[in-house]
Amino acid sequence: MYETVLFIHSYWAYLVLLILIIATVNSLVGYFSNKEYGATNFRIALFTLIVSHIQILIGIVLFFTAPYLSAFGKVGMGGVMSDSTLRLYIIEHPLMMLIAVALITIGYSKHKKKLTSRPKFKMLAIFYSLGLLFVLSRIPWSNWF
Repeated sequence: MYETVLFIHSYWAYLVLLILIIATVNSLVGYFSNKEYGATNFRIALFTLIVSHIQILIGIVLFFTAPYLSAFGKVGMGGVMSDSTLRLYIIEHPLMMLIAVALITIGYSKHKKKLTSRPKFKMLAIFYSLGLLFVLSRIPWSNWF
């Protein structure tokens, strides 16, 4: 089961990253060029929200089925924090991805409450950019290439 969930989580991450980049660029372009917020912008923002939530759910399943989680019980918190690989997979990556998805969710929710285009794009630009930054900071790049 672990290998299947890992496969899905790994390849779904490419989609999440692509869509998050598209949504971030779209919101920044919309904000700085004073474009009107339309149905396409709404769909891009919503699709980003959906794929990121699916990814975090897959990640939670992966976290609790991962074999390296047993290392946490063996070496304790001190051992996990001193080993950079364990720290990345058990602490840093899950925590940063949860924060990133929370930022994406907050940005999406806040943008819906705005009545005009510029504030909508502003909320999406701020929160999606922060979410993208958090995602990029803790992707295990050595496993991607």
